[in-house]
Formats: sequence, C-alpha cells, structure tokens
Amino acid sequence: MKTLEHTNALAAARSLTLPSREASLNREISVSQFWNTNRKILEDAWVEWEIENKNNLLTPDETLLDPRLRKAIKDAWENPEKETAVSDLWEEIIPGVYAAQFFDVDRLADFRNYLEAVANSRVPKRAPYGIQLNRYGMMLDPRSEGHLAAPNFQAFYNDIMDRYMRPIARLLLGTYGYDNQTFGFSIQYNPDKDKDLHAHTDASAATLNININLPGEKFTGSEVDFYDKVSGKTVQTTFKPGKAIIHRGNVPHATHPITSGQRNNLVVWLYGDRMQIPHGNTSSYKSANNSTASVVSVENSTARQRWSLPDGPKDTIAPF
Repeated sequence: MKTLEHTNALAAARSLTLPSREASLNREISVSQFWNTNRKILEDAWVEWEIENKNNLLTPDETLLDPRLRKAIKDAWENPEKETAVSDLWEEIIPGVYAAQFFDVDRLADFRNYLEAVANSRVPKRAPYGIQLNRYGMMLDPRSEGHLAAPNFQAFYNDIMDRYMRPIARLLLGTYGYDNQTFGFSIQYNPDKDKDLHAHTDASAATLNININLPGEKFTGSEVDFYDKVSGKTVQTTFKPGKAIIHRGNVPHATHPITSGQRNNLVVWLYGDRMQIPHGNTSSYKSANNSTASVVSVENSTARQRWSLPDGPKDTIAPF
C-alpha cells in the first residue's frame, strides 16, 4: 500500500534540481551536499517507484545469470569442496585476470529493460565522477551518494557480491581477508562521450567487470589491455554480451577508444575495511594510511573460509 510519505518522496525527488554537469565533473562540494541532504528522500522515492511499477517491472535475481555458473555456485555453497567446478568456468587471460560468461545471454534483454526503466524513472541518480553523465552511468552501492536504492535491485546487487563475486575472487585471486567491503557502478562507453580509459590500476582487491550488451548490440574498438608484470607482455581482450572479467585491482589495464556503437558494463569492487587492498604478492595488505596487517593467503585459506560471509559490518567509505 502506498503511504503519503512515500508518495510525497517520489514527487519531491522528481522535482529536485540536480547539480550541473560541470559541478559534478569538478566534484564541487555543493554536489556532495546535494546528495547527502536528499538521501532519505531519494531512498524513499525508490521504494515508491517499485510499488508504482510492481505489475510491469522485473524483479532482478540470480536467474538472470548464466545457468552453468549458477549451478556451480549453488553446489559450492552447499559443499565448498566442489569449488573446482566454479574455477573451471573461468579462463585465465594472464596471472590475476580471468574471464567467464556471467549473465545468461537469453536474459540480458530483460535486465536491460529493467535498467531502461530505471533510467526513465526520473528519480535522480549520481553518475560516477569523471564520466560525462551518460544514460547508464550510476552508482550501485549504498555507500555511494545518489546510488540506485531500489530495494529489489539492492537485493540482487548484494546477492552478486556475497554469493558470487566474493568467493570467486577468493578462489581465483586469493582475496580472503580483505574483501568484506563492496563498491559498484555502471558505465556506458560511446564515441561521443566516454570513449576510453587510460592505463591505470584499481583501488580494489578485486574488480569484476561485466558486459551487459545485447547479442545484436555491436560496437567496434573498446578493447581492454591487461599488462602482465611478470612477462612484460600486454594481452588484449574484447567484451562479449554477458561476459565478465575478474582481476586483481593492482593489474594495470586500459581501454581503447570505442569507434562505433556503445558498450555497457557493470563494474564492482571488493576491498577491506578502511580501503585496505593487497600489497604485492605477500600475505599482507596495505591500507589507505599505509598500515599493514596479516591476512590469510589463498594457499592457507580453506574452502569453507572461501565460501563464507564476512563477520564485520559494512563501512561508509567510498572510493569516489
């Protein structure tokens, strides 16, 4: 049942005057103040939006994901000793970088329709700082200002992070011990706005980058280069619909300019409390204030530890 408070929140959210594009790109203090001041209104507005559209809106859940991955994940949670079936689905590109099918190609249109409804909701959403506010650019995690706070989406997002990404990262990348905090955003690459991304590393223990283009949604360019520090070689890969790449945050990578079409991706991160991330290949991590603490490396963690949820609460620190 609709409440007056929620109805008023949806109307109030839709009537807000958003910060200018220039102010957002420059990260002016007024932008952060806008999102923080209106956080409760926006969260209530997303609740009302779901109620308003409950009869024609997808409830995103794990049935959107690749069936083979879903089965392997389900089996591993029931019996962690079966985790090799999960790792077998991932192809190593270079050490610390793996690729696999993540979304079910046949369900991508359903998910994209959902995101289109989000884009058309007229509820204000903050795009990741530094991009030119394109249509699919939005923050996904509650720690972020102006995030996509629709309850059903948040349930799906948390499921991806807790049941899928975290144990996969622990299994493939050895992130156990510094992966209890989450972060995420969506982005669209196109020739007119956000075309490329220069060589960089991520402030994460692990990054999962998932393409959500439809099978017939072609683009050219936008290849991703990963640099192997050991061999000195650069390996290039191209996203395909529903394909995901998971990698250690400290692996240098860059995106070539997109020359035609559009590429749509979800990007999610894991890291430790207070932005702690792995330091080199040792079994310790380096925090934002350069303090270090010991962790359990992948060689020493057990299967049951890898298939477990963090004990501590989420903090409120956002990378950007």
